[in-house]
Amino acid sequence: MRLKTIHKLVLKSYLGPLVMTFFIITFVLMMNFLWRYIDELTGKGLGFGVIMELLIYATINLIPLGLPLAMLLAGIMTMGNLGENFELQAMKSAGVSLMRILKPLIWVTFFMAIASFFLVNNLVPYANKKMTSILIDIRCQKQVLELKDGLFFNGIDDMSIRVEHQDPVTGELDNVLIYDNRSTAGNMTTTVAERGFIRLSDDKRYLMVTLYNGDNYQHTRNNQWYTNNALRHDRFDVQDMSIPMEGFDFQRTDNNEMMNGSQTKNIVELQSAIDSLEVVVSNSTTQSYEPLLRENMFSKDIQVTQLPDSLKIDKTGFVDVALMDTIANMSLRDRSVIWNRARSAALESRNAFSFDETMTKDALTQLYKSKNDWHRKLSLPVSVIIFFLIGAPLGAIIRKGGLGTPIVISVFFFVVYYIIMLSGEKASVEGQWSAVMGMWISSIVLSPIAIYLLIKATNDSSLLDTDWYWGKYQAFKAKIEPVVSPVRRFITQSAVWRWMQSVVNKVRERKKKTTV
Repeated sequence: MRLKTIHKLVLKSYLGPLVMTFFIITFVLMMNFLWRYIDELTGKGLGFGVIMELLIYATINLIPLGLPLAMLLAGIMTMGNLGENFELQAMKSAGVSLMRILKPLIWVTFFMAIASFFLVNNLVPYANKKMTSILIDIRCQKQVLELKDGLFFNGIDDMSIRVEHQDPVTGELDNVLIYDNRSTAGNMTTTVAERGFIRLSDDKRYLMVTLYNGDNYQHTRNNQWYTNNALRHDRFDVQDMSIPMEGFDFQRTDNNEMMNGSQTKNIVELQSAIDSLEVVVSNSTTQSYEPLLRENMFSKDIQVTQLPDSLKIDKTGFVDVALMDTIANMSLRDRSVIWNRARSAALESRNAFSFDETMTKDALTQLYKSKNDWHRKLSLPVSVIIFFLIGAPLGAIIRKGGLGTPIVISVFFFVVYYIIMLSGEKASVEGQWSAVMGMWISSIVLSPIAIYLLIKATNDSSLLDTDWYWGKYQAFKAKIEPVVSPVRRFITQSAVWRWMQSVVNKVRERKKKTTV
């Protein structure tokens, strides 16, 4: 009964900080996302539903990054609060060990780790696909029609519009100037009007223009524009135009076929892609190098390729005297023809090899990325467990709750983890490391730290007590003093030491005289 009460207390103390820190971290990461894409979202008249849908998908994509940090921070806060309020000491004095205190939190951590795998394997690829699709549709949409006084609006392809003043209430425009270059023949039309109205239709597919008291100047270009062109001038009292527009209305498109990256696949699809890419890389490498050697560069070289006897050239001698005599007796034109043919064959071989090499590199890059994403889905649950095993013992050691000290320590560990993870991922994408080493190096580095902290917390070690470290230093100093003292005495009594002291004294005296 007593143990169940302790477990309920610890579990209740942990779940609150976990939820709070998770939402805080997610909010901070979401602000970073908004600052990154704020220029693409503003000024396009996007609806509230579209923006919220984008933010929801972006939040799901940020969970794998924020969940380990939330586990770390919540563990430090929970155990720090229990230690600061002497509740942890009371539990230990009742005979309950630290591992038994942490038992319900360990079960919660394992549940979170399993849930994080299914999250990153099933939900995150779907959210990534949807988020990328929405961003593509947003990038295809143009800015809203916004006419400013005295400035040209160039948001419409092949058109520029300038107004001197726009009435904020009625929307009436004064002194309208329109440059229209939409003609495929290269003709340009300039329209000048005293006043008018310009707006988008309700479906944002047409630009509705109504102008009053103006002139049209149309410059017509022909093929021989320098001798045959024309300028046409028309006067109008009222002119209505309906210009077809594209890109001003937000249209959702199905971009799922374009979303074929490794981040949009689950672990089964990634394994299938890895198997296919390995075959592609193997075939492209074989088809690139061997034909180049056999058919282009060394087509008749017995030392490189195996050829029939009728095509073999014996190079043991090596200089082919007959061939050299034949070339020497050729005319300059024949030599030029042979040179041009050889040069063309070499260029063709180089271009073919460059194309095959580019295709092979692309396939290798996709292969490395797929392997990295495959291991990332497995490394996330492990990192969740490791961060909890760092946070909980560390909180029990420092015995500081709140958000001050835990945030500083959590950010430090997370920055170290993130730098190691990015460095390993970059090395594995470039092919310098294997995907296993690149994606698991951060967990390998932090695992010994977690084990060390867990051992220290279980044994109630004063890991962050400065007095404890000072006592250890004094004990170590006293232990090595019998060995250090004779060495120090020998150095101070040597001639070299006395000479160095004399030099230092002379420098000091000279400095004093200079100062005076």
